[in-house]
Amino acid sequence: MTLLLASLLFAQIAAPATLADDRLRICMSQARNDPATAIGTANAWLEEAVEVERSYPRQCLGFAYTSLLRWEAARDAFVTARDVRAAADFTGRARLGGMAGNAAIAAEDFGGALAILDAAQADALAGGRTQLAGTIAADRARAFVGLEQDKQATAALENAREWAPQVADVWLLSATLARRMNDLAPAQAHIRTANLLAPQNAAIGLEAGLIAALSGDDAAARTAWQSVVAVDREAPEAATARAYLAQLEEGNTSP
Repeated sequence: MTLLLASLLFAQIAAPATLADDRLRICMSQARNDPATAIGTANAWLEEAVEVERSYPRQCLGFAYTSLLRWEAARDAFVTARDVRAAADFTGRARLGGMAGNAAIAAEDFGGALAILDAAQADALAGGRTQLAGTIAADRARAFVGLEQDKQATAALENAREWAPQVADVWLLSATLARRMNDLAPAQAHIRTANLLAPQNAAIGLEAGLIAALSGDDAAARTAWQSVVAVDREAPEAATARAYLAQLEEGNTSP
């Protein structure tokens, strides 16, 4: 599950205000630990729910399917949950659309993801939730990359940085795309901002090292990768960083 998807999943229930919110919190907690049982719980709830409340068990179903990596089923559950929401509930519809779009990306249905995320971004803006719109714009960029449409992805990330400037993942995605396009000056600027926002983030450290190495700054690359190892020597990112460091020692400055 991506960090952006996780944030969308849990934002919905951060401050429960109704019995349905409380019930959703319990169902989603169950989905994390026992998704198969959560599916049964959500389906039983769905049988008794009426009108807008049907959105909540659908959302729990989507989360349970996400835990099981059943991406198509998760996408369909989130879309159905979104469609049950009131037309004026822009924030709820945007969050659920963001979840559905992430599930579609995980299923590699990039075109379908864009259609869902376009609507989610519009809902977020209509509801005045610019940071939410920014994280959704970043997901739109991921879908564009999946379609090998880098220019459109770059434009989407420009919106993401404008609307969600405090979200480190937005800057990390921007740096990664710029680096893959061999546009190293903006890549360096973006990764510096990402590191300022989340200095302990291992993925940011790995990317910072890659950008430095490709820019010919082996010392900076070594420092970045050593910092990843220092944060958690047992993490998967630390193993990757050690492999990159070994390549530097062998004289390969382009991991």
